[in-house]
Amino acid sequence: MSMYLNNAESFALYQSQVRSPYFVDKTRILSELIPLVDLGNQHICITRPRRFGKTVMANMIGAFFGKGVDARCLFDTLEIAKIKGYREHLNQYNVISIDFSVIDDDCKSYKEYMDTIKLCLKEDLYHAYPEVKFRREGMVSEDLRRIFQQTGDQFLFVLDEWDAIFYAPFVTEADKRSYLLFLKGLLKDKAYTALTFMTGILPIAKYSSGSELNMFLEYTMPGEARFSKDYGFTEDEVDALYHRYKERTDELRVTREGLREWYDGYSTKMGEKIYNPRSVVTALTNNNLGNYWTSSGPYDEIFYYIQQNIDDVRGDLALMAAGESVPVKIREYAATSMHLSTKDEIFSAMVVYGFLSYYDGTVRIPNKELMNHFYEMIQKENSLGYINCLARESGRMLEATLEGDTETMMEILEYVHHTETPILHYNNEAELSAIVNLAYLSARDKYRVEREDKAGTGYVDFIFYPDRRGDDGIILELKVDHTPEEAIEQIKEKRYAMKFADNVRRKKQVGRILAVGISYDRETKKHQCKIEVLPPLEV
Repeated sequence: MSMYLNNAESFALYQSQVRSPYFVDKTRILSELIPLVDLGNQHICITRPRRFGKTVMANMIGAFFGKGVDARCLFDTLEIAKIKGYREHLNQYNVISIDFSVIDDDCKSYKEYMDTIKLCLKEDLYHAYPEVKFRREGMVSEDLRRIFQQTGDQFLFVLDEWDAIFYAPFVTEADKRSYLLFLKGLLKDKAYTALTFMTGILPIAKYSSGSELNMFLEYTMPGEARFSKDYGFTEDEVDALYHRYKERTDELRVTREGLREWYDGYSTKMGEKIYNPRSVVTALTNNNLGNYWTSSGPYDEIFYYIQQNIDDVRGDLALMAAGESVPVKIREYAATSMHLSTKDEIFSAMVVYGFLSYYDGTVRIPNKELMNHFYEMIQKENSLGYINCLARESGRMLEATLEGDTETMMEILEYVHHTETPILHYNNEAELSAIVNLAYLSARDKYRVEREDKAGTGYVDFIFYPDRRGDDGIILELKVDHTPEEAIEQIKEKRYAMKFADNVRRKKQVGRILAVGISYDRETKKHQCKIEVLPPLEV
């Protein structure tokens, strides 16, 4: 049984995906790869964050092209079967599939790791081509050349998680250089290579500054439009999955809007919204909206990047935690776990790893799933200064609001100025909104908090929908260089309270509806707060 050459694993793993109740057909990418295979000696690398379907796609490509298993039962009913040339290319190639993230627990060195891969691959080749005269001490590339020269056979390489080796604790800088040279010697300018399809998180340019792997065309999520819809789920695909979910689920606990709020927020180069696929499928499977983006440690990973230069990113972090986008110059080559110093480098790395989304020159926290991890970090890390102070005071802020204690509310907001000079200077209401968002951070444990939500005849700054029946609803309007009374008047004039009408109709009664006005005067440097109980809704 082969380890890498035409093995049955790609077929088996992709077959399990196709049989899943929430399978999404992404075989259209094959129609773009087939012409490349026909050309020969083509190399592409597609990088995406974790959980974006890279391994699923690698298994699909191996199952389609590889000679190991007859895959007609899988692909005859999928989109690719409609493409001209489908049967001529199905299972017609020698495919070498290597997942570089598979490292033995007992592995202690780079040499041991690579020697195992080389040995297994050479054994596969010897077994598949007993008629070829090999030089036993020869390199893998030499063996492949001998096969091509004596049989004319070419190979299609599917290399998954190409950059995983760089995270191994035993790998040195010299080892990384050796690894790049191995890939170069194996793939570059080789007549036996029909196509190299490589995936990973980090772009090649991060590690290969010279000519080692310059034969690859790279496709990143923020940088290239091609292949952008092949990773992650589009709106239409999530619509179809949700329809399937409704058909097979008796008690619906996941809403379509909930999927959008929790897992949307990434963008293609052309601006089309993309959902995190693993999280969507897991939420529908579990019939529950939750944090599925990663299995462990997202808060620690996020803070790793933030702590590289807290002073430079703290203000932008506050804005993003309030739902704002901030400008940044993406540096894809800077996606490394070391030596990050500037804001652009830090945010660029966070885009590559999927903690932030990027579109049209700005970055933002993509969705509620990631926002929750950012909130966790903000509430725990004292080094974030006034941002952390406000978050820790947020429980007291909510309590004061519900009790109508505007003096305490103003005291907490003024605390920003008493602790240190804030990076945010309230040049506009977006910056005031960021501070207020942090001041009410703990409210998200009891409320669904929406920003700039369409309400009545306008857009409200914040609206707090209570999770428990009978708790008070809160409408919060912000003003810079205007009075809190003007904010309250806008709430009433624009009839923002009508946003709670659906709750009343569905008998999810809210208690009181509180109109909260918060203002900041840039001349006096003072906050003012006012609270008014609005009349009960009649619907």
